[in-house]
Amino acid sequence: MNGESNESNENRENNASGEEATRQRVVVVTGAGTGIGRETARAFAAQGPQVRVVAVGRRAEPLAETAAGYPGRIEPLVADVTGPGAPEAIVRETLERYGRLDVLVNNAGIVRGGGLGDFTRDGVESVLGTNLVAPVLLGQAALPALAESRGVIVNISTAIGQRGWPRDSVYAASKAALETVTRCWAVELAPRGIRVAAVAPGAIETPIGEHSGYGPEQLAALREWQIGHTPLGRIGRAEEVAWAVVQLASPQASFVTGVVFSVDGGALVK
Repeated sequence: MNGESNESNENRENNASGEEATRQRVVVVTGAGTGIGRETARAFAAQGPQVRVVAVGRRAEPLAETAAGYPGRIEPLVADVTGPGAPEAIVRETLERYGRLDVLVNNAGIVRGGGLGDFTRDGVESVLGTNLVAPVLLGQAALPALAESRGVIVNISTAIGQRGWPRDSVYAASKAALETVTRCWAVELAPRGIRVAAVAPGAIETPIGEHSGYGPEQLAALREWQIGHTPLGRIGRAEEVAWAVVQLASPQASFVTGVVFSVDGGALVK
């Protein structure tokens, strides 16, 4: 009888594992047109046909490039996360397409570098609006769906938010605040079965510098300085950050919440 019982238990466990493997998971990635967002969307889609990714960004052409090679797995959604009603619209469109939401990756972000004497009100508000306000409102809009799926939120922070860096105070502050939001949500949402984590990239090869108005000489100088402050002695790759996001969102990380996971080549410990 014990043998039969053990065999029955094993069958149930195998069936449960099979169901988990085939159950559809729906992921929303913001800022998915380039860089970390693009590689994150592709990393989730590469997990198999059971994963559907809604790739959110402001421009259709880069989103189409993100989705190339993953037909039916990555669906572009053109939206500005800072726009009025955008968080609700993103969640509504996702639920209309797929009926569920399992993972929200708040990746969209902007940099407006400069010293204290260089900032304008519009510049400060745009950084905070994209890097902090938009993730908070999108998390709020997604909350009912994530509670139903017992889902995961992964916020993309930055190594700069965890120490002092010159000429990046507002950007660093916006990301440091996002890390605080991550820890608070982890405690607040745990009773609803939602896990929350953050990934803090260091110097990563993405177009964010060009998008922020840096010229070639400025970028070269910045890269040289970053490499000098990174123990591994190189610039990171977007797919290395995407790996961390996918791991934190995986069912195997079911006992992980409230963490800020650094992918920075050791910059924070130097």
